[in-house]
Amino acid sequence: MTFYNISYNMKVKTGYFGFRKTIKKEILRDISGVMKPGLNAILGPTGSGKSSLLDILATRKDPRGLTGEILINGHPQPPQFKCMSGYVIQDDIVMGTLTVRENLEFSAALRLPASMSSEEKKERVDQVIVELDLTKVANAKVGTQFIRGISGGEKKRVCIGLELITHPAILFLDEPTTGLDSSTANAVMELLKRMSVSGKTIIFSIHQPRYAIFKLFDSLTLLAAGRLLYHGLAGKALPYFISIGFVCEAYNNPADFFMDIINGDSTAAAASKIDFSITDLEKPEGEVASIASMLAKQYSRSAQYLKMKEELKQLSLENKKRKTSYHLIPYSTSFFHQLKWVSKRTFKNLIGNPQNSTAQICITTVLGLFIGVIFAHVENDVTGIQNRVGALFFLTTNQCLNSVTTVELFITEKRIFMHEYISGYYRVSAYFFSKIIADMIPMRTLPGIIFTCINYFMIGFKPTAQAFFIMMITLILIAYAASSLSLAIATGQSVSSIANLLINICFVCMILFSGLLVNITTISPWLLWLKYFSITRYGLNALQINEFTGLKFCKDSTTGVNVTCITPSPFTICTGEEYLKIQGINITPWGVWQNYVALVCMTVIFLTIAYTKLRLLKKYT
Repeated sequence: MTFYNISYNMKVKTGYFGFRKTIKKEILRDISGVMKPGLNAILGPTGSGKSSLLDILATRKDPRGLTGEILINGHPQPPQFKCMSGYVIQDDIVMGTLTVRENLEFSAALRLPASMSSEEKKERVDQVIVELDLTKVANAKVGTQFIRGISGGEKKRVCIGLELITHPAILFLDEPTTGLDSSTANAVMELLKRMSVSGKTIIFSIHQPRYAIFKLFDSLTLLAAGRLLYHGLAGKALPYFISIGFVCEAYNNPADFFMDIINGDSTAAAASKIDFSITDLEKPEGEVASIASMLAKQYSRSAQYLKMKEELKQLSLENKKRKTSYHLIPYSTSFFHQLKWVSKRTFKNLIGNPQNSTAQICITTVLGLFIGVIFAHVENDVTGIQNRVGALFFLTTNQCLNSVTTVELFITEKRIFMHEYISGYYRVSAYFFSKIIADMIPMRTLPGIIFTCINYFMIGFKPTAQAFFIMMITLILIAYAASSLSLAIATGQSVSSIANLLINICFVCMILFSGLLVNITTISPWLLWLKYFSITRYGLNALQINEFTGLKFCKDSTTGVNVTCITPSPFTICTGEEYLKIQGINITPWGVWQNYVALVCMTVIFLTIAYTKLRLLKKYT
């Protein structure tokens, strides 16, 4: 991999509220180099631009503001280069509820070509497990905050294994030793060294490695404040800095020595060998930027740098006469294959998280029993009207409020989705529909079934099979619509607390227009239109029509049998139809179906919004 005159600028917003302005921030300036098979380290202090350079080389950075040229074997990068290479991000992105083998099988099933048989893919997984020395933990779960899993070093090797499944010629790693102790970090780097010997080009960023790790490097790219201070063989970096007047003390780690120079802490500098005027500093911001400017200027004048630039320039000129030998690479598998595997993993993850599945079902069961006891055995009188409406209102609002947990559906796995999508695991549509099929639908269907089976008979609603199933379907549709609204708001968010706040505000407004807290017929016309956006109104209306139609609440004084009042007083409600009319509820034969159509339409609209937001989600770092 060769890169020529890479510069990167990005727009950032500064200030507060009305005083915010957008400024251009320079991240990298005129970076050139060659990355050959072996261990290619990008070293520098925090904020030096090493992660940005790594992302640019891996085509995972927003191309806006990027200039320069990147070639692979003398050819332009193919359009889907990120699907051909491997990329291991800094934080371990792996499904903790699955075993090591299951995670690797998932990567193999989606990233290896469909022409490969299941046996061949299984052999490839076994090969990677052996290669990474994961045999002992192959069938152990990776681990979550609730499940004890494998060690940090083993988890890092699993992340590397997910990328090795495709036999990538180039492997990128962002800070592969972060969060590991010195011994484990050294073991991971020795593993990468063995892989590089087989001909792989391994490019990684690293902050401050120990000497045992530094000795493994084949090439070193040293950055500071977005400038290139050195690029070449790692073994010649120390002699280069000695040649410009910096002397490393005996037994000092070269990596620490370089950091000392950049930070201005080195006492071994011979200032007479660095002669720059203030005009050469190009208005640096701070001492580190000043030193970086001086060192970058010094390196740009070195014979080593000039020779490298001449080689790159010649290669760039030759490239203009060529056409790329690569073609657009489609996904390795079909949509339905992706849907099958992502749904399978989603369902396993759901079962593997008892706090999201078992606990929710248990809470729903206990709450259903509690509500059933409170509203048990409603009578066909005035108290029966109040208790029926109260029970139906609670069930409706509870279905809505429980749907807030859907917020986590795309937020907790956002980073996994981003990484896998960019790496070519699956399409956005396959991921979206798999979450709907294997997560949202089961967890929103079960509470409706549980509440209906428990509460319907304990409370004593209308004793007909038709009314029973209408109530069940209604509660399920309410949950679907409310969950879809939660997804529409939460998709794309990084902080669940903000999404929860917005969703709760929406539900509170919907509850106000449900028809119970305030009579719909008394609301001012300029606010009345808000009722058409209330999920609770549609759900409660359907439940009330289902329950109250045909009920009688007035008893004959002689027989005690419920009858229809001939001349009721203004304060007497003798039939369910009278109550529904007072509430302004449509009691035509299509009354229930009108509410169903509204709930289904809202579900479809909100899911479409969620999917669109997921499609438009920024896929670059």
